[in-house]
Amino acid sequence: MTIKHVIFGERSLTKVAGLFESQRDAERVAWELKQNAGLNDGQVNLVGASDGTTLNSPTFSRKLEPEQAGIWRTLIRAHVIGAIAGMVAGLLVYVGFVAAHSSAILSTPGMSLVAMVFLGGLAGLLVGGLLSLRPDHYRVIAVVRRAIREEQWALVIHPVTEMQLDQSLKMLQARSCRVVRSF
Repeated sequence: MTIKHVIFGERSLTKVAGLFESQRDAERVAWELKQNAGLNDGQVNLVGASDGTTLNSPTFSRKLEPEQAGIWRTLIRAHVIGAIAGMVAGLLVYVGFVAAHSSAILSTPGMSLVAMVFLGGLAGLLVGGLLSLRPDHYRVIAVVRRAIREEQWALVIHPVTEMQLDQSLKMLQARSCRVVRSF
């Protein structure tokens, strides 16, 4: 299990989108991906102008972020793990100052410990919040939204294995106008 799987609660950590000029081409590639890459219907979403282009549109939102429960798990996990890691980092900084015989720390050791652990935890919460925003997903969403406004079609793939990711990327790079993916 990688650190990404510990922090993020979604099954599919990567999002891949291929842009197409026609609905027919996108549907053909979607069918081929389901047949050849072992993707199921929930992992392959065709997005067009009828789905809307705002996150307020339930259809658009569901197709680009289908794991709503996973998003909540990510939110909680990222904050908890970030806070714990930050508190540990604050503790290590405190130990470093004590080992260096810092007079400022040694004059008020209890208050210094609380302050450093608190500030470390706060910094960890901020990092957890940043990770929860999933800026890598926003890039894909923005490109898909722009393409739909220009009357293109997007095929959004949510692979759960490396094999599915590799096969999806290869097929989309060969058959679509543009491919964009999250990290």
